[in-house]
Amino acid sequence: MAIKTITELDIAGKRVFIRVDFNVPLSATGSVTDDTRIRESLPTIRLAMEKGARVVLASHLGRPKGKPDKKYSLEPVAARLAELLETEVALTDEPVGDGARKVVNDLRSGAVALLQNLRFTEAEEANDETFARALASYTDVYVNDAFGTAHRAHASTAGMAKFVSEKGMGLLMEREVKFLGQLLGEVERPFIAIIGGAKVSDKIGVLENLLARVDQLLVGGAMANTFLKAKGGKLGRSLVEDDKLALARSFLKKAEAANIDVLLPRDVVAAAGTKSETGRVVQAMAVPDDQAALDIGPETARGFGDAIARAKTIFWNGPMGVFESDPFAAGTLAVAKAVADAKGALTVVGGGDSVAAVHKSGVADKITHISTGGGASLEFLEGKRLPGLAAIES
Repeated sequence: MAIKTITELDIAGKRVFIRVDFNVPLSATGSVTDDTRIRESLPTIRLAMEKGARVVLASHLGRPKGKPDKKYSLEPVAARLAELLETEVALTDEPVGDGARKVVNDLRSGAVALLQNLRFTEAEEANDETFARALASYTDVYVNDAFGTAHRAHASTAGMAKFVSEKGMGLLMEREVKFLGQLLGEVERPFIAIIGGAKVSDKIGVLENLLARVDQLLVGGAMANTFLKAKGGKLGRSLVEDDKLALARSFLKKAEAANIDVLLPRDVVAAAGTKSETGRVVQAMAVPDDQAALDIGPETARGFGDAIARAKTIFWNGPMGVFESDPFAAGTLAVAKAVADAKGALTVVGGGDSVAAVHKSGVADKITHISTGGGASLEFLEGKRLPGLAAIES
């Protein structure tokens, strides 16, 4: 993959359009509650500012359904960014139009403008050519630093790049490609993948691609229920994809044929529902009829922890249970701690809840790389060509 980085592009004094991922959570009063994604973009933005570029930033926020919606305005994001950069950030009233063009044209060297929410028009997600050309007209150099949206072929992530001759990736995107790319190459072994989350259907592609690369697969979360039922388990009221049982059986046969060990839960924490205040530990293959498996049990957590401790390369995506509810968070937190404690291992974590678990456990600084893109990291590891990367290949 031949892609220039921002350090290789001639950006001094030029208009530089940087696609960032500022899709951050906001409070009911409209303030940024977690600025991690904004902070992740700062090295790229600061580099452009230091080189005297006229910086044009663009992002989406939430799902405003293709029309302006004050609830999804980037105004609080611009305010937080200005605080972090310690400089003024000009926010346009619209993603494109006469007002946006004037703000961009008035930028001086080293100054920063942020276009209003790109999804305030349906043209962004539709990858509309007219909209893509309008965005491209605001820049001399295009830089994509939004790995979290690299798997989407939208106007700002793919469409506009064909209308800009100078293009490349930002420092955050470069880091993502470096570490995720390592997992697809030669790695130190044992190499294990820990996959959780709700649905087999969402992750079967990455499971099958990893099967040819890993030494061991650890499967938790609700998706493990489908595999357990495929093996004859009784799962009570647990979330199970009954229409994917044949797919799960087929995958387990492939793993067996490839001599790849797939570790499934041996025990689970079960309860009547996700709002239950406590759960009880039961055998994973024998969940009572009136109960649902909502977390991996302590025996499984220990077994997973032992496997993780032996590994030299680790990829983790997806929680081990209903992580957002304290009674069912222990398994996910135990995995987070085990990954952080894996001595001398290359550790890569991708996916919202697993990233949240790493931060909640206070071990984020012990992880080699925390990916900013859940869906994008999975598609990358499936071996798919991401539109956001394909668009900036030179």
